[in-house]
Amino acid sequence: MSQYMVEIQLPAVMSEEFTAKIPAQRKKINEMMEQGIMMSYALSDDYSKLWCVVRAESEFEVMSIVSEFPLIDFMDPKICRLMFNNVVALRLPMFSLN
Repeated sequence: MSQYMVEIQLPAVMSEEFTAKIPAQRKKINEMMEQGIMMSYALSDDYSKLWCVVRAESEFEVMSIVSEFPLIDFMDPKICRLMFNNVVALRLPMFSLN
C-alpha cells in the first residue's frame, strides 16, 4: 500500500452551502483517520488549501476516497504519490517509578 499527498484548492469565498457541510467533512475525516485510510489532514491558516496524506493502492483509489468528502464539489484536488512520509509518532511520556 502506498501513500499519496493530496493538495486541495478551496474556494476563495466560502458560501453558506460550503460552511454548512464543514461538520460532515470533519466527521468523515475523523472516520477515515480511525480506519487508517487518512494519515494526516491539514488546513492553511488562510483557509485556501488543504493537504492530506492518504493510504491507497492507486491514484484511482485515492480519487475514490476523496470523492467521499462532503465538500468535494468545492474542491480541486491534486494527487502526488509519495516515496516516503516521515512523521513524529505521538507517544506518552516515559513512566518513572521514582
